[in-house]
Amino acid sequence: MLPNLDTIIENFEILDDPMDRYEYVIELGKKLPTLPPEQHVEAKRVHGCESQVWLDVGLDRAAEPPRLALAGDSDSHIVKGFVALMVALYSGRTPEEALKADGFDLLKRLDFGAHITSKRSNGVRAMVERIHRDAGRLAAA
Repeated sequence: MLPNLDTIIENFEILDDPMDRYEYVIELGKKLPTLPPEQHVEAKRVHGCESQVWLDVGLDRAAEPPRLALAGDSDSHIVKGFVALMVALYSGRTPEEALKADGFDLLKRLDFGAHITSKRSNGVRAMVERIHRDAGRLAAA
């Protein structure tokens, strides 16, 4: 089971070595439930990522107020870890709260800014843009 965002941040604060941080991101990816193969469709694919990434951004209408429910997957272990970070950041927020959150800033806060390749950085930006677009659509609905 994926830990909540506060626990993830606390765990990152005790990891000084960049390799330990990457290993933890991979571990988070392993804790993220895998999307069933039938969910690996073009409509859920995030364009702009070097690896294959799929995001399912839905709304939990049972919550009051309704909150985002995210699921995701990737064909890359490290990228699936970054997907897990985005799921932890955005799941459980209202669409309006999600529009104000910035997944790329989370990576900087976790000290990945200097240790992430430009292709992965672009992939995270693409994920954040997709989540924001879907949150905006859900907020308007």
